[in-house]
Amino acid sequence: MTAAPVDDHQDFTDADRGFIAALDPPQVTADDGRVIWDAEAYGFLAGNCPETAHESLWRQGRLVSRQGLYEVTEGIYQARGLDLSNMTLVEGDHGVVVIDPLVSAETAAAALELYRKYRGDRPVTGLLYTHSHAAHFGGGRGVLPHDHHPVPVLAPAGFLRHAVREDAYAGTAMARRSVYMYGTRLPKGPDGQIGCGLGTTRSTGTMTLIPPTVDITRTGQEEIVDGVRIVFQLTPGTEAPAEMNFCLPAHEALCLAENATHTLHTVLPLRGGAVRDARSWSRCLGEALALFGDETEVAFASHHWPTWGKDRVKTLLAHQRDLYAYLHDQTVRLLNEGLTGTEIAEELRLPPALEEDWSLHGYYGALHHNVKAIYQRYLGWFDGNPAHLWEHPPAEQSRRYVETMGGVEATVDAGKRYAADGDLRFAATLLNHAVFAAPHNLRARRELALVYERLGHGCENGTWRNFYLTGAMELRGTLADARPDTADPEIALALTVDQLLDTLAVRIDGPRAWSTALTLDLYLPEEDRTWQLTLSHGALTHLSSPGAPTPSGGRTPDLTLTLTKPQLLDLLAGHGLGDAVHHGETGVLDRLLSLVRTPDPTFPVVTP
Repeated sequence: MTAAPVDDHQDFTDADRGFIAALDPPQVTADDGRVIWDAEAYGFLAGNCPETAHESLWRQGRLVSRQGLYEVTEGIYQARGLDLSNMTLVEGDHGVVVIDPLVSAETAAAALELYRKYRGDRPVTGLLYTHSHAAHFGGGRGVLPHDHHPVPVLAPAGFLRHAVREDAYAGTAMARRSVYMYGTRLPKGPDGQIGCGLGTTRSTGTMTLIPPTVDITRTGQEEIVDGVRIVFQLTPGTEAPAEMNFCLPAHEALCLAENATHTLHTVLPLRGGAVRDARSWSRCLGEALALFGDETEVAFASHHWPTWGKDRVKTLLAHQRDLYAYLHDQTVRLLNEGLTGTEIAEELRLPPALEEDWSLHGYYGALHHNVKAIYQRYLGWFDGNPAHLWEHPPAEQSRRYVETMGGVEATVDAGKRYAADGDLRFAATLLNHAVFAAPHNLRARRELALVYERLGHGCENGTWRNFYLTGAMELRGTLADARPDTADPEIALALTVDQLLDTLAVRIDGPRAWSTALTLDLYLPEEDRTWQLTLSHGALTHLSSPGAPTPSGGRTPDLTLTLTKPQLLDLLAGHGLGDAVHHGETGVLDRLLSLVRTPDPTFPVVTP
């Protein structure tokens, strides 16, 4: 493939193709009047790229900030630029099938209203989730309110378990890092947030979750929803642990979920999560090419704009396939030659034909980050050097570095010299040591903020830019705290009882619980199952068994509760027993809950 020139307009042509109308006015508000989406905020991207932005990221920002209703092909429409993700609508015999209803119920409702304004007041006759990330199911109640008649809701096998578990255990830490990743507290503008590569940003409305009624369990499975024939390909362990592509044969259209978009994706998100399998990802893309390539005239995805033409679709799939295979295989080859993850990330470069493809640029994922993630998947965080086996934690290490360099002021002076010479990476390292050794030193914080700002302005990757600029903002004293949780109770109810109890277990203050021993039985009649909780040596464990509690092995619980799942949620939230039936010592519950720690969602990131 020849190099893509800077003035290549194919992506812009594709991004504008099929445009019907924009959302007008371009803001979406919540019931309390709060603006939860503002497409107009990115109007500045229509101008020329300034010195404070990477030209390629600016180009991507212009593409992803386009908003409105678009025709993909006859009978298939997309609402794009109305949230981080796309909502796709496929017209059936009697209504419309909605695919991936955005992040928030409010933006999904606005997208459906825009569609109906130009395509008629068609009822929603089916709902389909391509994968288990919140950006693709959170707006469900915006298209299927509680009083809506039942319709089929399709999702890949394992969807519900993975949709709720990722944030259940490490949700506080992930939410804090997501503020950095998406730059949600940065001002939108040439000096600040210009998108995240995958889209502009996430909406901040109400997240909901409608459980699936139809599981897709195998590749080749076919379903007909409102007369629309859908042929599925399961792709577990790719961009999400539960994900699927699918073909719409009557339209010669292929949905690629989030497996192939117009960017290099993340093998490990900056916000955290499990490391994805780049090799499986590549294989699934190759399988999609083999299964659907010859019958596809248009490919669309859960982000970005479609690709038209059989040959261009095949090229997209082949290049994305080769991208993840190359990253995986070359990382493994080099780690087997003794290189560490950091060394591989510095050495590895993509083949020229892949580097020259706009859709493979690291706007959202980053080659450096992905290579280190692949290394982590195989060898973990330790690079094998004994010097790195038992290092001091950051603050203690920084104090020793600063002392060795002659104090905080000398360290800051050295950092400034490296920054002036253009070595921003080492300048950031030195100045970070100064800040961690003396977090209240305003000069150290100011100089590190300036370096982070320069690094951010030079990033082609949107999430790296947001991380650097958010770090600079917090060093200057503005906290980028997470928004209040506006999740619908349906999401908490979707957690299994085992998952709920696991979320309790990871919040037990172990040292404070060392000498506390107690047992507790929870019986949920609707599941006719008993969960036996044991707190011992600071660890809260549980087992379950069918039926009501029965004494076994001489074990008598300190307290037995009979309750519903909503009552269990209230209990874990600290709202007391309520109407739950209890037998035994109720003080046991107070003792248990007194050992639960509530994490601080504003914990420091760029300071100790």
